[in-house]
Amino acid sequence: MVNVTIYDVAREANVSMATVSRVVNGNPNVKPSTRKKVLEAIERLGYRPNAVARGLASKKTTTVGVIIPDISSIFFAELARGIEDIATMYKYNIILSNSDQNKDKELHLLNTMLGKQVDGILFMGGYISEEHVAEFKKSPVPIVLAATIEENSIIPSVNIDYEQAAYDAVAFLIEKGHKRIAYVTGPADDPINNKKLAGYRRALEEHGLTYDENLIIEGDYSYDSGIEAYEKITELDEQPTAVFVGTDEMALGVIHSAQDHGVNIPEQLEVVGFDNTRLATMVRPRLTTVVQPMYDIGAVAMRLLTKYMNKEHVDNHIVVLPHRIEYRQSTK
Repeated sequence: MVNVTIYDVAREANVSMATVSRVVNGNPNVKPSTRKKVLEAIERLGYRPNAVARGLASKKTTTVGVIIPDISSIFFAELARGIEDIATMYKYNIILSNSDQNKDKELHLLNTMLGKQVDGILFMGGYISEEHVAEFKKSPVPIVLAATIEENSIIPSVNIDYEQAAYDAVAFLIEKGHKRIAYVTGPADDPINNKKLAGYRRALEEHGLTYDENLIIEGDYSYDSGIEAYEKITELDEQPTAVFVGTDEMALGVIHSAQDHGVNIPEQLEVVGFDNTRLATMVRPRLTTVVQPMYDIGAVAMRLLTKYMNKEHVDNHIVVLPHRIEYRQSTK
């Protein structure tokens, strides 16, 4: 396959390369008859404009880099879908990379994306270190965080109020009469989990209940860690009557492990998850969960990025979307 160049198109249409460039880039200052001639030559030769070469000339590649921890996770897949749909609407292409929430890999991918001349970057990760922020600030293109918290609110981001969402979930359980509520959390080094823990603790304290560290069990977001978390719950001297779980996937593990131990959900143990991914409706009983609108977070983050890339005015660089609780059968 011979790589057809703009030079070949110009020769075929008997026009200058500048004219071909104007046609390809949609410049209106081309005679209709000339435009038709150039488009026919492009069609005949099967010419495809080189986005990177065009980017070098225009300083724009209409490409956005998306750095995501793990595309195989339902949570991030829904986020990526929201990003993709808005990117398509605004005619941006996406380069997607998995970082595995490894800091070195995240920073390496950031520089790789910049090397590919992307016009902007959407970043999802766990802990945003000072090193991350320093690299973000050095970036020649705008960066927006999605479902990711940067403690000093320097970098634009789109999230929900995780502290309030956790508070609402735990307050709901307390109001149903529960006094011992376990909390299965994701990794403690992710600031989002610290905010959820703060919400859990505030709900207990405001309702006159004691905060007990033995009821906090750390998982790693996975289904298996939910199973292990419930195993640890069974070892407690006094069993909780409800569990608040930091992600739906871990909540499935908790429910299945409890059922394996002969515990009836929700009669003997009520469970509330977090995220409202598709998993919530795949488990039986179906999961009561906090709705984190992942698709919307992705879509709004991409829209915010387009504003920065087009140098539009942005009123608020920290966007907080609404949350709610979807009540299903894992609670009474």
